Amino acid sequence: MSSWPRAFALPEATEGQPAFLRIARAIADEVRRGRLAPGARLPGSRELARSLGVHRNTALAAYRELAAEGWITTERTRGTFVSAELPDARPRPFARAAARRAEVPARAGFDVASRLTALPEPVRPHLLQLRGGQPDLRLVPVDVLARAYRRALRSAGRAALGYGDPRGHPRLRAAIAAMLSATRGVAAAADDVLVTRGSQMAFDLVARTLIAPGDVVVVESFGYRPAWRALQLAGATLVPIPVDERGASIEALERVVRERRRPSAGARSTVRAVYLTPHHQYPTTAVLSPGRRLRLLELARAERFAVLEDDYDHEFHYDGRPVLPLASADRAGVVVYVGSLSKILAPGLRIGYVVAPRPLVDALTAVRAHVDRQGDQAVETAVAELFEDGEVQRHVRRARAAYAERRQVLAGALERGLGDVVSFGVPPGGTALWARVGGGVDVEAWLERSRAAGVDFQTARSFTFDGRPRTFARFGFACLEPDELRRAVARLRASL
Repeated sequence: MSSWPRAFALPEATEGQPAFLRIARAIADEVRRGRLAPGARLPGSRELARSLGVHRNTALAAYRELAAEGWITTERTRGTFVSAELPDARPRPFARAAARRAEVPARAGFDVASRLTALPEPVRPHLLQLRGGQPDLRLVPVDVLARAYRRALRSAGRAALGYGDPRGHPRLRAAIAAMLSATRGVAAAADDVLVTRGSQMAFDLVARTLIAPGDVVVVESFGYRPAWRALQLAGATLVPIPVDERGASIEALERVVRERRRPSAGARSTVRAVYLTPHHQYPTTAVLSPGRRLRLLELARAERFAVLEDDYDHEFHYDGRPVLPLASADRAGVVVYVGSLSKILAPGLRIGYVVAPRPLVDALTAVRAHVDRQGDQAVETAVAELFEDGEVQRHVRRARAAYAERRQVLAGALERGLGDVVSFGVPPGGTALWARVGGGVDVEAWLERSRAAGVDFQTARSFTFDGRPRTFARFGFACLEPDELRRAVARLRASL
């Protein structure tokens, strides 16, 4: 026992670190310093507990931790000793690693064939963000979410960290189905829902499952490029149709269907699907008119193509009642409904979902099981609890009120500060304003000067099908408070 340090004591508490782990770390440090040599006898668990003033179970847990890491060995009849062969306490310094890095070729030694080469536009958190589609993370009930996550781990135990249903946790699927039924008129049950890692995974799975190389998918001429890219990666040929103040032109869609018919008499069109954002058209915010909705559903039924409905921000509608999704009126099983919790809660949670006829949900699940296996069960359980407790619904009401005020603040600031340059209508919903830019302003150059002045927004070029600039800009209002919005508009004005 003479080798045991006389001054050894329980280290000061570290936030979140249990006592047994502090004891184990302290003993390991004594071995590293050489104060406890290999083969040295350690006190028994009772003696260690008594000397440190802790419960014996705490001392036993510390010894188990040290044994698992290889610092100590226990012999049933002799006692506990410092291991003769110690674990590698510190990583070995591979001195030549940096030098060898210079020898690694910059080019691959094989062909890299990809239909995508452009990386996503970088996030610029240091700028005042007028980019649309970004929620204000300061409004997210982080403490409530953290408590729900801890409860999920405690209640499910290690099962929450294991393998689960690739369709998503049953509680979350049931909660999403209940939300869609209560607020959006979509008659979905839990088995009609597939939970995904964000809506982008949903688009990728749908594309992989539905699209074969050469299939035609009709998209809006202004639209959401990440969804387009997922479709293209599956081999789709994209055909754009115009968008006006009443949403996508269904008359143009009908022309595409006629023009894309196969040569044989009576054969169906090669149009496999149409991808739309009918509630708040992305990015123009136009709402697809009732007449066009009915024509679209009838055309899809008659021609047997899928309608991929992206309802990305349904909750944030401020004037009148929200228009119900196409999926709520689908009686022919043609709508594949994609949604996300990124705007409701936070994009970092990576929770999206697909609601579709069950044969398609089963097929999507089979693909998902081979691509990603499953989602994060603990996170999904925690979010399900927030739905069940009504916390998500309360958060949506708070956020909706905040965003409605910010919409008016941004509209007023733009009219006062840039009324001679931009013209726009205040949309009934969404998280951004779509504005025409006049006065001979070069929109792309204005964007670069604005970024230099500390403000970021989006030009129409980010949404055009051909990648060419247009005289439009999109100004988001959700993630900035009123004073920040006014300051951002002042910088936009100065950047002209």
